Amino acid sequence: MTKNKRFDWILLIILFSYFMILLDNSIIFTVTVKIAQELRLNQQTLSWVSSAYSLTFGGFLLLGGRAGDLFGRRRVFEIGLVIFGLGSLIVGLAFNAPMIIAARAFQGIGSAILAPTTLAILMDTYEGPARVRAIAYYGAMAGIGASVSLVIGGIFASLLTWRVGFFINVPISIWMLYLAIRHLKADHGQADGKLDWVGTITSLIGMSALVYSIVGTWAKLPALVLAVVMLTGFIYQEWKTAQPIMPLRLFADRERVGAYLGRFLYLGAMLGFWFITPQLMQNQLGFSALMAGVAFFPLTIVNFIVALQVARLTAKWGNGGLLVTGIGLTLLGMFWLSFFAPSIGYWVGIALPMVVIGVGQGLALSPFTAAGVAHTQGADAGAASGVVNVMHQIGGSVGLSILVAVQNMTNNSVLGFRNAILTGSGLLLLALLAAIFLIVPGERK
Repeated sequence: MTKNKRFDWILLIILFSYFMILLDNSIIFTVTVKIAQELRLNQQTLSWVSSAYSLTFGGFLLLGGRAGDLFGRRRVFEIGLVIFGLGSLIVGLAFNAPMIIAARAFQGIGSAILAPTTLAILMDTYEGPARVRAIAYYGAMAGIGASVSLVIGGIFASLLTWRVGFFINVPISIWMLYLAIRHLKADHGQADGKLDWVGTITSLIGMSALVYSIVGTWAKLPALVLAVVMLTGFIYQEWKTAQPIMPLRLFADRERVGAYLGRFLYLGAMLGFWFITPQLMQNQLGFSALMAGVAFFPLTIVNFIVALQVARLTAKWGNGGLLVTGIGLTLLGMFWLSFFAPSIGYWVGIALPMVVIGVGQGLALSPFTAAGVAHTQGADAGAASGVVNVMHQIGGSVGLSILVAVQNMTNNSVLGFRNAILTGSGLLLLALLAAIFLIVPGERK
């Protein structure tokens, strides 16, 4: 076990791999216009460049988490890197709609393997104070990576080409694969473990249908019905099988349940914020894609500084206390942002609220991650990591859909933005209540 190192090659592998996922999850926000222009995509087809990735990412997450438990984390991690790197290469080479959509779906499978496996490797490798620090860095990457990706996307879209944003993953994946072979301990998983095929199939169909019912363009209601039926069957299968893909005992812990619910709500608000705010700055303040990305620096820099203090603050305030403070500050900043008007301008109307949001985000995401995997044994680490990432991905998709729908209820774009951000504030308030009434009491217990 790695106990005393503040930073090492294993943590570098974990953080860089996670950053690649975040990069491709967020960069699409600032390069879609360029993709549409170059590949001549209409709005409906363009939406599938993002939706195809979300569909496979969300659908395969539980399988990705459980596969590491059964077949060995390093082996599954390496497979995920190969899939993700190859998918990124094909996206960058795409010359028409079917090619880029299929490549994005393939890339999403790689992300669904990497996301839970990296967190499970972290849980296996670190313990005690070293684990607290590692989770702090991992959680911080969730916020910093998403914000930095907007900047990187703006730079590539404005100065180079959108394709670079995907090509860059190829050498990083190769480097990560080399480091994994050299530094990650070879493990063989559970020798007597078996994959729950019924649970796997019902979860794949159920999760994919659920994501489609959110991001799809037609037949969304039948997809939702299919999702409910399949996920109900999945839960029943997990209840009766001896080796479930998602052990229901994960939901027996009050702190973890609060973390899953809170993360779902928190990421719903934040993904909507990351999506609609760059559009507002470009449409109302005349910012270019590059400037809209750079305009997130107040949030990104503060988030980075605060996130580095999380391990020390956790020891002082406790995970629950830090989480409540972080969500509360994010809520305050989001509510402040809901008063934006073009006459107020960027610095007071957007930049200062972003600073408050950055502090809150820096304090909140690491404790959310820690609470989501709290009290899990080694055999359940991968499954718990999978649930954490499912709530991250599905919550983001649901929240984004809600905020965009609210924004489009009015023809006044500024009023629509205010209403959407206010709705995001409501999601953050619910996340705060989940932390106060579930996570904090569960942690004390």
